[in-house]
Amino acid sequence: MVQRPAGEIAVIFVSDVTGTDSDGYEAAAAAMGALAACQPGYRGIDSARGGDGRGITVSYWADEAAAVAWRKNAEHAAIRERGRGVWYKSYSLHVARVERSYDWQKP
Repeated sequence: MVQRPAGEIAVIFVSDVTGTDSDGYEAAAAAMGALAACQPGYRGIDSARGGDGRGITVSYWADEAAAVAWRKNAEHAAIRERGRGVWYKSYSLHVARVERSYDWQKP
């Protein structure tokens, strides 16, 4: 866990997968994570997926311009289209500004 500074942009991606081509999906997710980490303004990612196929991924960006640049990245756009065609039943995306952030860890 990492405390997020106020003002960062959080892009919240909630998805339900089809279960089709799970290996391809995992490879694409790993590739997109690595690509995002190389983008200017990238600040980190948190991700989880339940056994029912519902996943939540939150990527963090320095500012709105960095988040928009990621959305416009050509490789990201191509994988997004592949996802719509093969991997996702549905998804929603929410963009928020971090106002406060707290961490806690069991001693």
